[in-house]
Amino acid sequence: MSWLDEVRFDADGLVPVIAQDTGSARVLMVAWANRDALAETAGSGGAVYWSRSRKRLWRKGEESGHRQKVVEIRLDCDGDVVLYAVEQVGGIACHTGRESCFFRRLDGERWQAVDPVLKDPELMVRK
Repeated sequence: MSWLDEVRFDADGLVPVIAQDTGSARVLMVAWANRDALAETAGSGGAVYWSRSRKRLWRKGEESGHRQKVVEIRLDCDGDVVLYAVEQVGGIACHTGRESCFFRRLDGERWQAVDPVLKDPELMVRK
C-alpha cells in the first residue's frame, strides 16, 4: 500500500492541508490538496495544493514568488488532515501581503486585522 492510500480524501478527492512555519510554529494558511498535489509536494519539496477556484494544481508562489519549502509532511490521527511544515520564502504566505492568512482576531463583536501588510498585494503578482 502507498502512503497516499492512507490519506482519507473527501468525496471531491481533496484533503485539507495546514501550512505551518517551522521556525515560529505559526499556522500560515489552510488549503486543499488532491493525490497529485501531495505526490508532487513529496517529490519536489515545494508546497503544491489544489486550487478549487482555478480547478488545477497550484504551486505555492508560482505567481507571487513566495514559495514554501516543505521540510516535513504529517498526517493526523484520522488520516483526513495533512500538515506541511514549511520554510516560507520571503516571510509572506497570504495573498493579502501578510505573514499568515490568519491575520484577523475577534475583538468583541468584530474581526480586527492585527498583523501588518508586509508587501502590497498588487506587487506580488508576476505579470
